[in-house]
Amino acid sequence: MTPDYPLLARQLGALLDTRDWLTNSAQTCAFLMQELPELNWAGFYLQRQPELLCLGPFQGKPACHPIPFDKGVCGAAARTRETQRVDDVHAVADHIACDADSRAELVVPIVVEDRLWGVLDLDSPTTGRFSEADRLGIEGLVAVFMERTELA
Repeated sequence: MTPDYPLLARQLGALLDTRDWLTNSAQTCAFLMQELPELNWAGFYLQRQPELLCLGPFQGKPACHPIPFDKGVCGAAARTRETQRVDDVHAVADHIACDADSRAELVVPIVVEDRLWGVLDLDSPTTGRFSEADRLGIEGLVAVFMERTELA
């Protein structure tokens, strides 16, 4: 069953009551882990250096850091600036295995004024967890995060 993404967007918008990127990033991760079924990791990777993603706020097991743009699903999202939806991460040749239990991954790039700010990374222990409806819904939640947060 697909989550009610319009409802989740309204709830997230109400939750993000500050413009602070750190607070809103942490709140968004906690919200996603609480509200979306079958996740084992939700977090942000931030572009702090050229061609490199650095770990930001997250929920889940300890994570990989740093991630170069030329490696893994997060790197592909950062490099292409396009959402990456992978049904089975073990089929991705350069997948970075931070948690051996992860099977599916959805990574949404966050671009502000033509500059990559970072990515939102969601992992699931369920192969094929993320549908096209989930991709659209999560992109909508990222848009709410971006509207409510100072990301300059």
